[in-house]
Amino acid sequence: MAKKISLRQCVGCGEMRDKKEMMRVLRSAEGPIFLDMTGRKNGRGAYLCKQRECLAKARKNRGLDRSFKQRIPDEIYETLEKEFEEGGYEADTGKG
Repeated sequence: MAKKISLRQCVGCGEMRDKKEMMRVLRSAEGPIFLDMTGRKNGRGAYLCKQRECLAKARKNRGLDRSFKQRIPDEIYETLEKEFEEGGYEADTGKG
């Protein structure tokens, strides 16, 4: 029996991908929003492709705002961009 593939939708580009190919943005119960590198922390999660363009699209189309049902301040996006760079997420994943 084949193992089930968990698909998630990118809040930036809207493309469905395997959960393991994406990064998870998390809002914890305490309130802060950050990248969940493990993908296992408790809280409300939203997924982004591992490309800078998807983070920019999510900012422009307010994808994270909709996912978390709250206005996301610009400081959070700037922090996510820094974490994005530190996490090494810039590799092309074959997305066109």
